[in-house]
Amino acid sequence: MTGDSVVGPTQHTVGPTQPTVGRAKVKVSIVGAGAVGTAIAYACLIRGSTESLALFDTNADKVRAEVLDLNHGTQFAPPCRIEGSDDLAVTAGSDMIVVTAGAKQKPGQSRLDLAAANVALVQVLTPALLERSPDAVILFVSNPVDIVTHAAITATDAPPGRIFGSGTVLDSGRLRFLIAERAGVAVENVHAVVVGEHGDSEITLWSGAAIGGVPAAEFQGPALDGTSGTVFDAVTRADISAQVVHSAYEIIRGKGATNLAIGLSTVRIVEAVLGDQHRVLPVSTLQTDPEELSGVCLSLPTVVDSRGASRVLDVAMSDEERAGLRASARTLREVQATLER
Repeated sequence: MTGDSVVGPTQHTVGPTQPTVGRAKVKVSIVGAGAVGTAIAYACLIRGSTESLALFDTNADKVRAEVLDLNHGTQFAPPCRIEGSDDLAVTAGSDMIVVTAGAKQKPGQSRLDLAAANVALVQVLTPALLERSPDAVILFVSNPVDIVTHAAITATDAPPGRIFGSGTVLDSGRLRFLIAERAGVAVENVHAVVVGEHGDSEITLWSGAAIGGVPAAEFQGPALDGTSGTVFDAVTRADISAQVVHSAYEIIRGKGATNLAIGLSTVRIVEAVLGDQHRVLPVSTLQTDPEELSGVCLSLPTVVDSRGASRVLDVAMSDEERAGLRASARTLREVQATLER
């Protein structure tokens, strides 16, 4: 999203002009029509996730072009009304709002480096969104997602879980892909999760990782040197974890932004909310327990339903993993303290 104001005076709206009877049953608004926001909109459209899509961006020409492009493809997708505007009023009456707006991560820049500008944005933006859609669930995708989500929650009096972040859902998808590739199985047969910060201090929970029900530590197969034995030894696990952490940097270097996979993973979260699916996903929520995690937003397996982020599960971890999670929380807390000075 570009521009200085999220609620500017201009009101350029594009979308269907024919009159409609009532409001669509389900409306999703996407704030920010950049690479990530449009990828989410496209994924929503082709999956039939919602009956109504609204895009907001302060760049009127950009949002108009994206809405026209999406509308031109509606005959090839499930029915969906699509509109867009540089006026935040286009988001009114939303059931769910996905926020991607903010400064763009540059090559070599960490997600935490983006914190100050994007925090200032969401502190103004979030109350304005809830004013127009008081019952909406708000999902933040903007980076650094944990810090941004915390700032949004503290800027409002929304019920617990109504505002949350995309967290490590994509990171966990990256992890499962790499494990599946190394094990030679379909990714659907891999169960593994990344927790903590969506960033450099995130933790892979190898102690709970499994392939087709076989614990990763016990999974047998051909090793890289051609011999047969334990596939996921300590060196392999460390290498895969490092690839998960650094994969976004690699993609940003090559094409300027990560957008396709985050579009798909975000829509998985959207559908869990809209469908009241009670799906367990590692989303970023404000932690209240235990004490060493309280006061920060980070990712743990969480039940996601129509209320947003619901119950956080108490996941078994090794002592080393739990120590890493505490360290991840300290990293986030230090950034929050810096921003609050």
